[in-house]
Amino acid sequence: MRSYESVLKFVKKYPGTVVFRLKEHCKILDKYINPDEKIRYIFAGQKNSSSIAIPNTFVIALTNKRLLFARKRLVFGYFFYAVTPDMFNDLKVNSGIVWGKIEIDTVKEHAVISNLSKNCLDEIETEITQYMLEEKRKYNNDEKDS
Repeated sequence: MRSYESVLKFVKKYPGTVVFRLKEHCKILDKYINPDEKIRYIFAGQKNSSSIAIPNTFVIALTNKRLLFARKRLVFGYFFYAVTPDMFNDLKVNSGIVWGKIEIDTVKEHAVISNLSKNCLDEIETEITQYMLEEKRKYNNDEKDS
């Protein structure tokens, strides 16, 4: 399980982040990582906008091709979705008294990842924003070449 060890490093580095059942969520994520994809950055948090609703842990991975969200449901089934760079709109950071939030705005969805340690917010923002800017530049250059 390649993603589990990586997300554990994140959780150990930022122990204030609220997460549950990481191994199960990572099993779902690993099913959808393509053979030619490599994880550039990975983190976990609650996918909801409320700090008191905490049973919605997602593992979020930034690969060299897209941004992936995975969550194993408690009894059966799972949630998985991917955001390609052309679908990415914006990223917003909110820091509260205890935890912080990252808001990822895409063409089709607005994802709020909450209950994150305030110490990890700048790292997550930098990783996602730098990647998306690099990819959008490539996308724009490809359009000019056409």
